[in-house]
Amino acid sequence: MQFEFATANRILFGPGTAAQIPNLAARLGQRVFVVTGSKERSSTLVDGLLASGLSVDLFEVNGEPDLDCVLMATRNSRKFGTQVVLGFGGGAVLDVGKAVAALLTNSGDLPDYLEVVGAGRALEKPSLPYVAVPTTAGTGSEVTRNAVIAVPEKRVKVSLRSPFMLPTYAIVDPELTVSLPPTVTASTGMDALTQLIEPFVCSTPTPLTDAICRDGIGRAARSLGKAYENGADVAARQEMALASLYGGMALANARLGAVHGLAGPIGGMSHGPHGAICARLLPLVIETNLHALRTRQPGLPAIERYKEVARILTGNGNAQAEDAIFWVRQLSEVLNIRPLSEYGLALGDFPALVEQSQKASSMKGNPISLTDAELLSILTQAA
Repeated sequence: MQFEFATANRILFGPGTAAQIPNLAARLGQRVFVVTGSKERSSTLVDGLLASGLSVDLFEVNGEPDLDCVLMATRNSRKFGTQVVLGFGGGAVLDVGKAVAALLTNSGDLPDYLEVVGAGRALEKPSLPYVAVPTTAGTGSEVTRNAVIAVPEKRVKVSLRSPFMLPTYAIVDPELTVSLPPTVTASTGMDALTQLIEPFVCSTPTPLTDAICRDGIGRAARSLGKAYENGADVAARQEMALASLYGGMALANARLGAVHGLAGPIGGMSHGPHGAICARLLPLVIETNLHALRTRQPGLPAIERYKEVARILTGNGNAQAEDAIFWVRQLSEVLNIRPLSEYGLALGDFPALVEQSQKASSMKGNPISLTDAELLSILTQAA
């Protein structure tokens, strides 16, 4: 048995932990470059940093980050003389912060380090100190070692990836998620659930990620619907924040699967929210994987693992693996998850999506290799 487990240098979790951000940032440096999705939402944070005697420069990220966004943020940060980078927002914001912190200490241009469209060069130096503060419960980006960046001209999303990119502090305050609208709660929450199920059934699970995923799947199963129906349900928000944190830990130390293998290329070709795309694909991928496993490799442990997932999701100790499909579909209906066609995808895009997904690093973690025809069927049904 051999495995590695790496996460943020220090994790602070719980209601009210956001109040500690100024003191923690001050330990790392005096000039704080804040990456945020909303200047209005981050005003209290900025006021706290300024009151602590810190100098602050603010950079706002609108939508999914692309190359130009990251390059502009990095230029602004260098000009400011940044000593600490702080990301305050959803997964896109946290990813920009991670990328900026890494680029500030490494020479060369961003494309030099990107997978797929770039040279894939390894970062040589540790990132600048980085404080990650999620305001959504979904991506787990506060404890992952990569940043997802869109390349619009090539219609793809690619990763900047390195162990050096793990944040210095991950501060997870569930109270920051209370104001999320239901649509964002749904899409980010389904991303969290997917990032717990896929590492659990993947080709390279570990005992540590197994334990995290088992607990996280149960928390998400109990709480996502509640958080969607009543955003002020602090207990449900706390459960989802922890499930999201677990999902980030799991994907950073095990692997994902066909849901994310497809979702990455789909995100590059469409305007759909990543979590909503994952939600639409998840039951179809489970169904396809189970059929492929039973037909081609019935001896693999993933079948039993899917059965365990079903029993956790349903709370029924006698549930079978296929019950997970029905459960996820029911939840997706409650959360009003939409077809992929509503995000601008057309049938003519599917062959290119299949080709790209087969090359994705996430696809390599799927418990069984899926054929082009199986992936095309998943996309067709999801549309």
